[in-house]
Amino acid sequence: MLKKFIAAIMIALPAMGFAQAKFGIINTQPVVESLPETKEAAAHIENASKKYQDEFKNFQDELEKKYSEYQAMGDDTPQVMKDRRMKDLQDLNTRMNEFRATAEQDLQRQQEQLFAPIQQKIHDAITAVGKEGGFTFIFENMVPVYTGESVIDVTDLVKAKLGVK
Repeated sequence: MLKKFIAAIMIALPAMGFAQAKFGIINTQPVVESLPETKEAAAHIENASKKYQDEFKNFQDELEKKYSEYQAMGDDTPQVMKDRRMKDLQDLNTRMNEFRATAEQDLQRQQEQLFAPIQQKIHDAITAVGKEGGFTFIFENMVPVYTGESVIDVTDLVKAKLGVK
C-alpha cells in the first residue's frame, strides 16, 4: 500500500511541473461521530432495532409456548393432530426467520438512507477545505478523498509510454 502511495506521488510530482504540491490527511471517523446528525441517525436506528428485537422476542415466546404444548401432547393424541402441530411449529419458525432477514435488510436500508446525507456533507466539507487550502490531495488511509484542480491524470501518458491503448 505504501509503495503504491509513493509511486502515485512520484508519478504525480513530475506531471505537476514545478508547482508546489500540498497534501493533507483526514480521519473522517471522529468527524462523523461529532456531528449531531450522526447521533440522531444512530438513535433512530437503535429505536427501530429495539422494535424489531421486541417483535422477534414475541415470535420466540410464541414458538416456545407452542413447542411446550406440542411436547405435552399425550400418547393418546392422534398422529394427525401431532403432525398438524409440528407443521404449525415449522411454519412459525420459517416466518420468524423470514422476519429476522427482513428486519436486517430494513435496518441496513435505513442506515444507508440516514447516513448518506452525512457522508455527502463530510465529502462537501473536505472538498471545500481542499479548494480553500490549495491542497493537491487529501488522503484518508492512503486513499485520495480529494483531488485538487492542479492534478493531471497521467493515465494516457503512461499507457502511451507502454505502447498500449
